[in-house]
Order: sequence, then C-alpha cells, then structure tokens
Amino acid sequence: MAKITIDRDRCKGCGLCVDTCPKKVLALDSRLNAKGYTPAEPVHMDLCIACALCARMCPDVAITVER
Repeated sequence: MAKITIDRDRCKGCGLCVDTCPKKVLALDSRLNAKGYTPAEPVHMDLCIACALCARMCPDVAITVER
C-alpha cells in the first residue's frame, strides 16, 4: 500500500497536487499551518496508486510518496 507524507509547514496550499491526482486522494485541509496556509492532506489513502504525480507537481517539494 502507498503512503503519502506531506510536510505541513512547507506546503503553501497551492492545490496543484490536489488537481493533479488522478484518484482524488488529496484535498486542502481546513486547518492552517504555521505560515497561515491551508496545506494539502491525504484523505483517501486507500485509493492511492503511488503514481507520485502529486510529488512531482509540488513546487515546494513538500510531498513524499512511498510504495
């Protein structure tokens, strides 16, 4: 099973990963991080296929995908 880790304090909540994910695994969190942004969070990990498109799209290098 795949595992997505998002560095909440590095993420600026741009949403590129959310839009890129083919399985809609990610969503923007309603809670703010230390910088005042709403970071992405995995909400449907059971659907993740570990394609790592989210990690490649992230301009802040805040996402790690493990298989």
